Amino acid sequence: MNAPFKAAGLRDPFNAFVCDDDTLELIRVAAADMGWPIEKCNKGGLRNAVQSLSVSASPNILFVDMSESGDPINDINALAEVCEPGTVVIAAGQVNDVRLYRDLLSSGIQDYLLKPLSLDQVRDALTNAQAILSAPKHADMHDDKPHHMMAVVGVRGGVGASMVSTSLAWAISEQADRQTALLDLDVHFGTGALTLDLEPGRGLIDAIDNPSRIDGLFIERAMVRASDKLSLLSAEAPIHQPVMTDGSAFYQLEEELRNAFEMTIVDIPRQVLIPFPHLVSECGTILLVTDVTLASARDTIRLLSWFKQNVPGARVVLVANKFQTTIGELSRKEFESSIERAIDVVVPFDPKLVAQAAKLGKSYAEVCKGTKAGQVWANLTRVVLDGADAEAEEVAPAKAKSGSSLLGKLGGLGTLVKKGAK
Repeated sequence: MNAPFKAAGLRDPFNAFVCDDDTLELIRVAAADMGWPIEKCNKGGLRNAVQSLSVSASPNILFVDMSESGDPINDINALAEVCEPGTVVIAAGQVNDVRLYRDLLSSGIQDYLLKPLSLDQVRDALTNAQAILSAPKHADMHDDKPHHMMAVVGVRGGVGASMVSTSLAWAISEQADRQTALLDLDVHFGTGALTLDLEPGRGLIDAIDNPSRIDGLFIERAMVRASDKLSLLSAEAPIHQPVMTDGSAFYQLEEELRNAFEMTIVDIPRQVLIPFPHLVSECGTILLVTDVTLASARDTIRLLSWFKQNVPGARVVLVANKFQTTIGELSRKEFESSIERAIDVVVPFDPKLVAQAAKLGKSYAEVCKGTKAGQVWANLTRVVLDGADAEAEEVAPAKAKSGSSLLGKLGGLGTLVKKGAK
């Protein structure tokens, strides 16, 4: 969790706020077993925790009893307002509801224990929390590895940009063995989670509503894991609720993903890209996805010009998706002639494999694995990674020169004073 910075360096290892005497006695025994002072186990539940932590430093591990809470989610959000970055929160309650459990985890709770509690259950939860505190964070694990950010943009709706982004994310994570993040910025109609048969969660919506909450811990909590190497941040916002943002949340998400992963793929709809051009300002590669039609040729020309003006340093890779040699408004030659540049990668249209991917809840590239069509994704992955590695080689000498600077040594201090809520 994450709240305004208070007393750094004065944290207790453990605090507990419980509602009844039996739970208090059990928590005290568990705390003593862990070597923590039992006087930090307090009577009073979640509301008392909020009041206490609003005027004192947060502990490393916090146990809160929600038994007397009438509105658990709002009360947890109130706790998030006063809880500092890095605190691991374990909650307990009497409501056995899987939806509540998922909502609590999405809000930043590490674990939810159902009452009545057992001593072994509490010990295990506290041991896991302690292991999380001592485990290396994503940023620690990947500091020595270059990060590459790329955007996937469709020239028109329906050309399959989201299919390309999910497939490429899978291919890079599995076949290239890189920790990969997929950020789907189509907040209302995004298909990233749907394609991979995942629940999108509330992470992206929460980020838009409260940009100040976005930090490394938020990323760890909000990302939905598709595999050990692939994580997703997506949304299915209610269509009656307009998204009110100036784009700052999207940009902050990109910054945090840069610190946590080796590869970030941002699926950016045109309606998001044009008002927020800064979203591609740090992208080394832009995949422009099109089909071979007259309208797409027109919009490809326009977007190529837009990228040249707004991100002249980015490498634009043109991908022709759903390509059919015998049917189409234009031939490949006619299309390339009209846009005055060559298509870099062609993805043939195979309706049987597309349908199979949808039924299995897998990316198209995964279903294509081992087939002739799978070679296309291997080639596209190679094109992207060759560019990423070349970019890293150019950046490395500059980093070597500046690595010992005073500003470089102080760069990590920003995370200590970031305000927000998780």
